[in-house]
Amino acid sequence: MKITADSFQEYIDSIPEDRREPMIQLRKTILDNLPEGFAESIGAYGLGFCVPHSLYPSGYHCDPKQPLYFINIMSQKNFIALYHMGLYGDKKLHEWFTNEYSKHSKQKLDMGKSCIRFKKMEQIPYNLIGELATKITQQEWIEVYEKNLRKID
Repeated sequence: MKITADSFQEYIDSIPEDRREPMIQLRKTILDNLPEGFAESIGAYGLGFCVPHSLYPSGYHCDPKQPLYFINIMSQKNFIALYHMGLYGDKKLHEWFTNEYSKHSKQKLDMGKSCIRFKKMEQIPYNLIGELATKITQQEWIEVYEKNLRKID
């Protein structure tokens, strides 16, 4: 589901009412905990937190016009999704998160490679998401990204 909003508020106003507070809280949690160097943006794939072109001019390899995304959140049809690319690119971080999740939520972890799906809004583990947001600096994310990109080439 692509987003056509130009601002976070416009996006929030466009989603179902029961998703608004959780999305606002997720955004706040990420902003409060994300290391310096990341920038907030809104694009076709949700609210994003990325390494801006000013710090990483190459941008995202599939579309260099896009910044290097790190975390995205978006309201999908049946859930809120949090995409954390560090979970996909860093095995140790992935292991840490999957081990910690049950300590913070009664819900079973519903996760793909980088996508965490929250179907019950009251079960979102904001403290864990906040801690996850602190785990990788923008420079560390660039290094993980480039290391994994070399594996693709």
